[in-house]
Amino acid sequence: MSRRWFARLVGGFLACAALVCATEPSQAQEKKLKIGVIYDLTGPFAGGGSDLHYLGSKIIIDHFIKQGGVEGYKIEAVYADAQSKPDIAINEAIRLIEQEKVDMLLGMFSSAQCVPAAARIDQFKKFLWMTTCISSAVLENRHFRLAFRPQPSGRQFGMMSADFIAQNAKSKFGKDAKDLRVAIVHEDGAYGVDVSTGNEAGAKAAGLNVVMKEGYSATAPDLSSLVTKLKRARPDVILHTGYNPDITLLLRQSRELGLRFQALIGHGAGYGVYSKLKESLGNDVNYFFNVDPISIWLSNPSALKPELLPIIQMVGDEYLKARPDTKIKSAHVGMAASNTYLFMSQVLPRAIKQYGGVDSEALRKAALDVDLPEGSTMLGFGAKFEPETAGMAGQNTRGFPVIVQYVNDESKVVWPKALQQQEAVLPLPASSPYAVK
Repeated sequence: MSRRWFARLVGGFLACAALVCATEPSQAQEKKLKIGVIYDLTGPFAGGGSDLHYLGSKIIIDHFIKQGGVEGYKIEAVYADAQSKPDIAINEAIRLIEQEKVDMLLGMFSSAQCVPAAARIDQFKKFLWMTTCISSAVLENRHFRLAFRPQPSGRQFGMMSADFIAQNAKSKFGKDAKDLRVAIVHEDGAYGVDVSTGNEAGAKAAGLNVVMKEGYSATAPDLSSLVTKLKRARPDVILHTGYNPDITLLLRQSRELGLRFQALIGHGAGYGVYSKLKESLGNDVNYFFNVDPISIWLSNPSALKPELLPIIQMVGDEYLKARPDTKIKSAHVGMAASNTYLFMSQVLPRAIKQYGGVDSEALRKAALDVDLPEGSTMLGFGAKFEPETAGMAGQNTRGFPVIVQYVNDESKVVWPKALQQQEAVLPLPASSPYAVK
């Protein structure tokens, strides 16, 4: 009996050991990062660019899923629709954290959503990687430990457009900067207010003559009174920050009411979705400008790290599969793709290898370790994030926008000079219905 008992004991031990050996690899393979992804798939923000940011992030996430994950961790994404409403964005973030048990959150298009949602997510001590929402108010003096944004700020957008106009005042408009009349109009949410603040600061620094500055609701059904005020102000240049359909509404009513100007510069969001502008305004969009991070398809390949080039090609291919009628690839898709890729290729591997996993603290430390020079992202800029003690904690200090001009269904970088692909056409040619006759 004792021998039988001993044999059974040994056999059981060996069977148990075999079971452990068999299960250990599968358990290692089951390590997982669960990402909650929030964008607006419905409502006005969707058409204003959020659905394209969703596409860009999804392309990159799917790419890493197909690659088998990152450093032994599988990737799972749970997508949520913020429905173009801040309260829904917050509710979805909470649902993803409490019910879906996500490890982190990624995305968010609208600054009006990011401002309250970032604070709520911070209360849950969850890592937040914001691919978009450019308002300075999202981060300024809030000292979040776990919120990071690769994008340049809206204030940078606003200051760049004012500087561009001032630098071209004499050569293009035949006027000194002080004689150039500028109107600043913007949607009155966090995004529009921040960009307009940059517009105003840039105009003041450059000595431009600001003849009007006014906000409006992005959901306003009628903007004719704003157009009337613009007509009275007689601006040479309009600096506009909006989503869509408010952009379409403003420009349609401007044409109907006979508003004339010499240049219009938009600032991201709806101005970055050329297909929507073309669909609703036709050739009226010719010679308009847009401020945004550079389209990854307009970046100078020789200025980028070589390993980024096949990723850019892949993103473009997947984009056209999803949107085969695209004429100009929107910078929005490339922005979200680049910013998501930065997280997946730089932050996540560091967290796993150097800090032992994918918890919020490991991701935070890894994000702060990122130190990339210009040319290290698909958007052409580098990456270095402000620490929590800084006034703009979590902001990428190496991000910057560019200015593009739409001409005959093509998009070309016209500013800054160092990245210029062609000279800006200024003022509006006589063929434009908005041109001063």
